[in-house]
Amino acid sequence: METVAPYKEIIAEVKSHGGDAFKRCFQCGLCDSVCPWNRVTSFSMRKLVREATFGLTDIESEDMWRCTTCGRCPQQCPRDVKQIESGVALRRIATEYGVYPHSVLPIKSIRGSLVGSGNPLNEERSKRADWAKGLNVPEFTEDMDILYFPDCYASYDPRMKKVAVATAKVLQKAGVNFGILGDKEVCCGESIRKAGEEEVFKRLAKENIKAFVDAGVKKILVSSPHCYHTFKNEYPEFKVNFEVVHITQFLAELIQEGKITLNGEYAKKLTWHDPCYLGRHNGIYNEPREVLQAVPGAEFTELPEHHVASLCCGGGGGRIWMETVKGERFCDLRIDQAVGVGAEVLVTACPYCITNFEDSRVTMGMDEKIEIKEISEVIAELI
Repeated sequence: METVAPYKEIIAEVKSHGGDAFKRCFQCGLCDSVCPWNRVTSFSMRKLVREATFGLTDIESEDMWRCTTCGRCPQQCPRDVKQIESGVALRRIATEYGVYPHSVLPIKSIRGSLVGSGNPLNEERSKRADWAKGLNVPEFTEDMDILYFPDCYASYDPRMKKVAVATAKVLQKAGVNFGILGDKEVCCGESIRKAGEEEVFKRLAKENIKAFVDAGVKKILVSSPHCYHTFKNEYPEFKVNFEVVHITQFLAELIQEGKITLNGEYAKKLTWHDPCYLGRHNGIYNEPREVLQAVPGAEFTELPEHHVASLCCGGGGGRIWMETVKGERFCDLRIDQAVGVGAEVLVTACPYCITNFEDSRVTMGMDEKIEIKEISEVIAELI
């Protein structure tokens, strides 16, 4: 039996997070034409919009949770329907009702982990800075120029820890005066907010903001585009403004200013994947390409879908924690594209993208054909 939230509640929730945007839709279908889901299965954002307009949303539907918030449909929409904001509002209603379809059930345990441990991986908070052991990375103090904020995956996941280590080594080589907060920080909260858990997001944001203010932080360097997005665009909702820099921007600056010198040759064919929250959501396209084009000996080539048309990896909007069955994974398509252009290394700068691509290349039997690298790892090899 369908669980349909009351009409007035749906309309009120959508209105409070994006106005009457759904009502502006005239069903042109451009959202469906660019949605990556329609590359792997049948899905209609247009249908969800129409149902929500009339308060007929089935909050038990798997479809309501498919959106990866990649940003492709708002980019094409001629009526500014605000699909992402309004879709997240619908998810908030579902979480308030405690309704989670089968593929979304992990969100319940992720919520508990975030509240209890400050990270989605259910790891001990006291071990958040263990990745830095032996690297002489100091705790941040007010006299330092930059706080380096490694995301949860870079703090705990074995594969992603290599990214944090590479980043720290590059910063040290460049003479950057930086530190970390370790167990004083928690998850940025961006993805759980997109999964409808607004109160959890607020709790995490307020804890981070207190830690930043208490430590005297002014400038934050991040590896994750999701951290970049929420620190830069969402934390100001709490009346704070920090200078936020993504690692791709910082690397480009260090190379341009001659603070790091790239030695030897990286004689491989590289390609770059634009993460959704780095590119479409925040307009950072040029800097990572400038960095890769400065790599000596490397041959750079573009993927078939790049810049504003980049293909989503499938991890945004909380989907990184949800079940996506084989045959419906966008990351598989991206690996095929990278191999198709002859790339030996697929480079990106997002923990979700790397996690999904690493999984795909193994399950697809492509682990001998292509490597997955975070951009800091490439640079670290040359200094």
